[in-house]
Amino acid sequence: MKAIVCKSYGPTSQLQLKEVEKPTPKSKEVLIKVHFSAVNDYDWSMVRGEPKLYRLLFGLFKPKHPIPGMELSGVVESCGEDVTKFNVGDAVYGDISAHGFGSFAEYIAIHENAIVRKPEYLPFEEAAALSHAANLAWQGLVDFGKIKNEMNVLINGAGGGVGSIGLQIAKAHNCQVTGVDTGDKLEAMKEAGFDHVIDYKKEDFTRSNDKYDLILDAKTTRAPKAYQKVLKPNGRYVTVGGKIGRLLQIAFTQNVMKKPVYVVPLDANKDLEQIHDLYQSGKIKSFIDGPYPLEKTGEAIQHFGEGQHHGKVIVSCSPR
Repeated sequence: MKAIVCKSYGPTSQLQLKEVEKPTPKSKEVLIKVHFSAVNDYDWSMVRGEPKLYRLLFGLFKPKHPIPGMELSGVVESCGEDVTKFNVGDAVYGDISAHGFGSFAEYIAIHENAIVRKPEYLPFEEAAALSHAANLAWQGLVDFGKIKNEMNVLINGAGGGVGSIGLQIAKAHNCQVTGVDTGDKLEAMKEAGFDHVIDYKKEDFTRSNDKYDLILDAKTTRAPKAYQKVLKPNGRYVTVGGKIGRLLQIAFTQNVMKKPVYVVPLDANKDLEQIHDLYQSGKIKSFIDGPYPLEKTGEAIQHFGEGQHHGKVIVSCSPR
């Protein structure tokens, strides 16, 4: 089978499309023919080995998992002898990061608990774009943010996958939503339905006189006190990603802040039933950048890392 291989840390241009051995599923694993995968922060950091602190997870000197990718949609081709949740031919998708990596490939063998069934009404492309971003947005806004109707919500890093889904979840609660990003994304964000957009290169929202009931941050770059200033008295700040130093700072100080601040510890695939309901009712959809062909995965990851994407960057992994 063909797969994207990362043998050492370095620029995305060093990624290679290679012929590798097709995996055989273990007793509790399913073999999936991957239709689409999606680019995430994990891939951008793992390929480059940056920030270096992450090498404690990825491998000190080279990647432990030479095939990147942590999100997929596809079809079950075979099952291990102890698999009970799926059958050959089932359409599936999910964020597989709790059980392994390697979705930038034509096939992957992964534990059956890493995936869920894909509803018929959800296209494969959109499914690959939903599992990680939608769970982060849902858990950030609903589980930790306690979103309520008609709140004033701000989403930082709003032009990516989490931001586009977060907008739609907030709009399902009749909220006013401000999005922070820059460049060509701003017009796309207006078209997507943001009530207000802020170009972070021109304006620092943490120095604004505007106040918010809830902030969802996908690109945390400030100290916790900066966000406190723009929260309403009962406001909440929730981060789902950003600079590792700032995330650690928020995690260690969240119990002493006057207004609640949280770092979301993602529970992969937990809330997909709620996402299915919203999708089927027409309240959310995926915003897709791509799909890129498998051989251009390095370009897709670079595009993501440079912050040029709107929505979720998708890679087509095998012809159907």
